[in-house]
Amino acid sequence: MRDDGQAATNQRLLSSIALCQTAAHSNPTDHTTFPIGPDLTNPNETRAHYDKHDNFSKFLEEFRMNNPSTSRKKTYHYHSRWEEDYFFTMMKDKCICFICNATVALSKKENVKRHYLTNHKNYEEDYPRGTALRKTKVQQLKAQITAQQNSFLKYNTNSKTATIASFKVAETLIKHNKPFQDGEMWKEAFIKAGEELFQNFKNKSEIMTSIKNMSLSRNTVMRRTEGMSRNLEDILHENINKCIVLSLQFDESTDYIGTAQLCVFIRMVFDDMLVTEELLTIIPMHDRTRGQDIFDLFKNYIARTNFPICKLVSITTDGAPAMIGNKSGFVALCKGDDDIPNFIDYHCIIHTQILCSKVLKFNHVMDVAFKIVNSIRSKSLSRRQFRALLNECGEEHNELLLHTDVRWLSRATFLARFRELLPQITSYLQSKGDSYPQLNDQEWLLDLAFFCDVTEKLNQLNQQLQGKGKTIIHMISILKSFNEKLNMHAMQLKRRDLKHYQNLADESKNNKTVAYDKYADVIGMLLNEFDRRFLKLSELEDIACFLSYPFNDIDVESLAQKLHNFLNTTNIAELEEEILNIKCDINLKSMVSDSNFWKLISKDKYPNIWTIVARFNAFFGSTYLCESAFSYMNAIKTKQRSQITDLHLESCLRIALSSYEPNFEKLAALMQCQVSSK
Repeated sequence: MRDDGQAATNQRLLSSIALCQTAAHSNPTDHTTFPIGPDLTNPNETRAHYDKHDNFSKFLEEFRMNNPSTSRKKTYHYHSRWEEDYFFTMMKDKCICFICNATVALSKKENVKRHYLTNHKNYEEDYPRGTALRKTKVQQLKAQITAQQNSFLKYNTNSKTATIASFKVAETLIKHNKPFQDGEMWKEAFIKAGEELFQNFKNKSEIMTSIKNMSLSRNTVMRRTEGMSRNLEDILHENINKCIVLSLQFDESTDYIGTAQLCVFIRMVFDDMLVTEELLTIIPMHDRTRGQDIFDLFKNYIARTNFPICKLVSITTDGAPAMIGNKSGFVALCKGDDDIPNFIDYHCIIHTQILCSKVLKFNHVMDVAFKIVNSIRSKSLSRRQFRALLNECGEEHNELLLHTDVRWLSRATFLARFRELLPQITSYLQSKGDSYPQLNDQEWLLDLAFFCDVTEKLNQLNQQLQGKGKTIIHMISILKSFNEKLNMHAMQLKRRDLKHYQNLADESKNNKTVAYDKYADVIGMLLNEFDRRFLKLSELEDIACFLSYPFNDIDVESLAQKLHNFLNTTNIAELEEEILNIKCDINLKSMVSDSNFWKLISKDKYPNIWTIVARFNAFFGSTYLCESAFSYMNAIKTKQRSQITDLHLESCLRIALSSYEPNFEKLAALMQCQVSSK
């Protein structure tokens, strides 16, 4: 009987499976998972497959494994009436008891009922079903458990808020070059200020608790700095992968303890012609600083970070031999490396301008002025006495300035202050019995006045070239303007027109025999030096003019040849056609006043010109960003913080110099947020 019953069951199961297969074959659009194996609608195939299985249960197991959708799945649903019947509710996919907060494995009525009758049977008598007393008790218990859950949520929210706040405070500390341990001082100041500021606030206790929850210990601020630096670096590498072309600037300097630091900045251009400048890295050099050493460190960085060096179009460096040496300099080694594409290299325009000023041979003025100022500033007594003399005379300034060649802008300010206080200097030296005949020599005084005027103009040029975001087109324009001014000044000097040389005009009022031609020759010599040193830059002047305003009357063939030489891979005929098409494009002429003009150019219509514009926008004109980074480095790594690690130095510099904003929400989400333990 048992065998007959089992056979009947098996036969019914086979019939059900066959019906499923028949339905599947008749409805091919049905996406149900169909049985894998024999076609059970075919009796012969079914019998053959069945005969291979001595145990029918094995066959069914095989069928269910191949067809999991046919297995029976039990699902259990929570019913809201269980709240009043058994004091159970659903929270976050768990069936929880109001009374003891216990949970059941499956939300089955039998499980819930068993727990209630086993552990809380007295509630049946104390709170009879269907009464208002039972409903009130249910609401009370439900409110308690909801409040308990919300308290955990509020704690987590407060912890996250305190963590994000500590990140933002740490960012402010780093941007102002403050040490990590200052976070505790800031927190103490917050608390003391809060006690006074919020004393009349109804929620003062909550505000003060939030302030005290911030963790700003030295180690916490250090970890926050590391996290923000990694986040900013991730953002930077994402943008590097997105940009179309990029350029780099390199400079090297020593920190407080004498470690050489190689600073690298990157300038990226994107598809929409947006330009971004960021600190790429700062690499410590604990050994030698030759060109080969710099090159090896840079190659290691490329390999370590998978840097897309194929996008490189230019490199800007200072004038150190290790950077621009013809054979073993860093730039020469890069050009000789097959992994690095062809690029244009530039000597920093600001450095070059300083080198041009060295042609002014006025040592007879600088040496005397330098010696006099040092004789007064070197001794504390003489310095105090000179200050007292200036106070008696009612002078605006009460101190002489010092000069050093390392500080480029100090020479002009040094000479201007020296000449302004020259009467007091002469009087003081006479009182001390020191004799400097140059102070009474009219020709020397004229040279001093002229040199003050020239160095002031060079300082103005230097300051115009400085700044973040300066394109090479701006710098070419500034240099072109300066050259034109010098030409005009030279001709005016020969005509005794001194309106641009006020110091020389003041000094020559009582002197009718001034040799102005001599000073005009000095200006001419300075002009020649600028032309010689900026020859490579002047070759790009026509290209810069075209990119600034492409609708001028130009020699198309000559410009196309220069653009071809600049791009190296462009067909001249295609370039000539694109130049002419742009010149005759009426729609583009109507948009030329738009500051985003080149963003409106179609990449598909003008592919060669578009590529040239992108590469030109990527050029660095100077190493100003590296120089400014070294200023930050000197403010961070001081005598009091001389032991800061290279990793933390880079992190601080990245946060202080980056234009990106750290993703504080992401940083908090990646960590276990906690409030301060203090």
